[in-house]
Amino acid sequence: MTSVENGSQPASDEHAQVYQAARQDKPWGHELIFAAVEGKYVGKIIHVTAGHSLSLQYHLNKDETSTVLSGAALFEYGPSADALTSQHFGPGDTIHLPAGAVHRITAITDLSFAEVSTASLGWREDVVRLEDKYGRTGTSAP
Repeated sequence: MTSVENGSQPASDEHAQVYQAARQDKPWGHELIFAAVEGKYVGKIIHVTAGHSLSLQYHLNKDETSTVLSGAALFEYGPSADALTSQHFGPGDTIHLPAGAVHRITAITDLSFAEVSTASLGWREDVVRLEDKYGRTGTSAP
């Protein structure tokens, strides 16, 4: 019989945490950061308003995997800004982007997608923006 079945606590010092996911407003929509464990992983639900795009960007250290939950998107990805593949994505379509992969997501319709990534120290600043239609550079603006 497991500890759950007999009603006792698991043999661990870990405690469950219940919290409200952090919302970060962006010029293209918003993201909900539902998991952020420094040095391990980050989980986000990202909402992009139809017609808007995230930056054309890459990460020095961060690996990302994204899957479309609802809506339609144009994913652009490749080894450099001048060698991008464009592909339409819908619900269930998933992409893994290793560190260094250039990418951009444009919402064709209102879009929601889940993103999980590695979270090495400084993960919030690990973005190199190559193009941004909202005038953002680096990581100083959301």
